[in-house]
Amino acid sequence: MKRSKLVSLLLAGSMLLGLAACGGGSATTPAPEESKAAEPAQSQAAEPAGAESITLWTYPIGNWGKEAEVKALTDAFTAETGIAVTVEYLAYADGDDKVNSALSAGNAPDLIMEGPERLVANWGANGHMVALNDLVDDTDKKEINAAAMAACTDTDGSIYEYPLVMTAHCMAVNLDAFKAAGADQYLDLETHTWTTEDFFKAVDALYAHFGQTVGAVYCAGQGGDQGTRALVNNLYGGTFTNAEHTAYTWDDPKNVQALEKLRDTNGIEYDASLAGGDEIAKFYQGALKMAFCWNIAQQLDPNAAGTGAGKTVSGEEIAFMAFPSEDGNAKLQGGIWGFGIFDNGNDAKIAAAKQFIKYMCDSEHTADAVKTANYFAVRNTAEGADLSNIWADNAIMAEYNVLMPLLGDYYQVTTNWAQARTSWWTMLQKVGEGADVSEVVAQYAAEAIGG
Repeated sequence: MKRSKLVSLLLAGSMLLGLAACGGGSATTPAPEESKAAEPAQSQAAEPAGAESITLWTYPIGNWGKEAEVKALTDAFTAETGIAVTVEYLAYADGDDKVNSALSAGNAPDLIMEGPERLVANWGANGHMVALNDLVDDTDKKEINAAAMAACTDTDGSIYEYPLVMTAHCMAVNLDAFKAAGADQYLDLETHTWTTEDFFKAVDALYAHFGQTVGAVYCAGQGGDQGTRALVNNLYGGTFTNAEHTAYTWDDPKNVQALEKLRDTNGIEYDASLAGGDEIAKFYQGALKMAFCWNIAQQLDPNAAGTGAGKTVSGEEIAFMAFPSEDGNAKLQGGIWGFGIFDNGNDAKIAAAKQFIKYMCDSEHTADAVKTANYFAVRNTAEGADLSNIWADNAIMAEYNVLMPLLGDYYQVTTNWAQARTSWWTMLQKVGEGADVSEVVAQYAAEAIGG
């Protein structure tokens, strides 16, 4: 369907039809009410006379967290549609609290940009989002990555997020340090994969050479916890949830085996003083020789320091790697980001927000929106525009594509997710303190389930 026709249908349809019903779900509770939500940084596009205006709140997803980059996109959208866009920029440290406070106060934004664990499993399942099923036709279903589409769809079939980009989280190694220790022989730098056996051989070689901790199982909090989950699950083939995303399974004996092996290995330390960002900083500074909290954004700009892609602070080379697994075929934790619409009861704004989503996610402008995120498009084609080669001019992005087929299950939409994340890092702390692994894994897995 041509965009102009689609826009007319959306605007007309939203004025004639009632708002889509939102399904019930998890029992995530909003933050306590405040008299007014805290004010994030914001920018305002000039609003043409008589035009509709909408607000977008976005988490820092690549350069979607940078005003200059986003303003270029929203200004182009406003110029084409006449719809003004106010953008407010959230931080992960307190973004959820600000959104929840805005919901409680009845002044939520029209649009929100983040992932399914928030838009679908939390705000969508709790009745705050507009279903976007009318935006996804049969062609879209063929073009959009099936796993991404499934993650953006609630258990009742309501689509609460229209996906834009995705990535695979991974780990990284200091290649110069590996070469100095003779551990580079255990890396396959063509496929960026390695086996569990070779991983532990590499750790042994690094520890023998440097005589200090080379990798940290960080557990100060939930920041970057996708890395520790993927490390533990991949080592011996354990799982974190069931396939239906109705239960947590990380009391799997294979995970117990992995946790014990990591604790018993010289050179690996459970560190309750570090969260994911802290681990990245220590890796960037050279104190650690491997990082478990990594992705393409880090590879392009390690530690967000702006000092050169794929290099530590001292100029040593960083190689990204899949997590080790017994057969070398890892199942990587994925990231999916896109847009959702809060149900604020205003049909005209909902229609304008839908127009924004189609402009960014399914039009000739989608390549610009994707490249601003610094991730990979969830679809190869958008309204006839080819997205498969948009990173052909970026050697690092093109090379990183080798990891995308390794994307595993997107289980972050499992019920009770917020509690599961807290239980996970608390459990890691107990393991690091020397507790019986089987006992604490069973205890905190039950807590995650709600037992």
